[in-house]
Amino acid sequence: MARRRGQPVHGWVNLDKPKGVSSAKAVAIVRRVFDAAKAGHGGTLDPLASGILPIALGEATKTVSFAMGRPKSYEFTLAWGAETSTDDAEGTVTRQSDKRPGDAEIDAALPEFVGEIDQVPPIYSAIKVDGRRAYDVARRAASHDDVPTLTPRQIRIDAFRRIDSAPDHARFFVACGKGAYIRALARDLGRALGTAAHVTDLRRLSVGNFHADRAISLDFLESLPHSAAAFEHLHPVASALDDIPALPVTDTEAAKLRHGQSIAAISPSAQQRFNALQKGATGIAMNGDQPVALVAIKAGAVCPVRVLNL
Repeated sequence: MARRRGQPVHGWVNLDKPKGVSSAKAVAIVRRVFDAAKAGHGGTLDPLASGILPIALGEATKTVSFAMGRPKSYEFTLAWGAETSTDDAEGTVTRQSDKRPGDAEIDAALPEFVGEIDQVPPIYSAIKVDGRRAYDVARRAASHDDVPTLTPRQIRIDAFRRIDSAPDHARFFVACGKGAYIRALARDLGRALGTAAHVTDLRRLSVGNFHADRAISLDFLESLPHSAAAFEHLHPVASALDDIPALPVTDTEAAKLRHGQSIAAISPSAQQRFNALQKGATGIAMNGDQPVALVAIKAGAVCPVRVLNL
């Protein structure tokens, strides 16, 4: 008997993931609730973290890379006095310090972490080391000394401020760009203050236009009595694309793009419609309110990159 693949459901679910659930499990649950044939997520969230995990269904999975690249914001709590192997409360302690920084000292250190900075990702991350995930390498290492050091990467921190603090803990807000690890930020702040630190609580508040105050919880989604009620919480495919140029196309042009054909952008009117795209940049072709394809300008023409079959 052939395995049933599910229905052609297209759109985004703005999910508030609870602690203790992996991103993969959350995707599987949402896919089951909507009986969707295809699903993915817009940026992994650790099982110990809670908060926004945008779930893409159907043709929205073609826009996942754009969701993952959107600005994000977090609140997190760190504990002073210990670094761990995972940079959070799940790991074993690897270094300790008796120093507890004061509020003024903490606040004075934060500006050094704002802007374009270099960051070494946590070894327990999905970064690849010689073709293998870093967390697999770390788990197989005979001791902590055998764990390789990852190469620093440039990330962007847009805002970093202290919310409140106690002698052994402090809570922070961070807004950042793609690729930033909050666990590594906490680790590096501890070192900059001459102590040690690790994350004890982490919540993602937003990913692009997906915000916690407009999210649906996993428990509530699973409790809905029928699939029609779930569809009230399904957002359009273009929800993750608000920060890329939207290019209006005619019915004829939309048909060409859907068939993999390019549009010659040579007339003055076409140039005016497509001038938002620079060479190599990506835009979304829109036929009215309907997204047609992700497009790019190549050799003076607008070319389909990913066609959205909606």
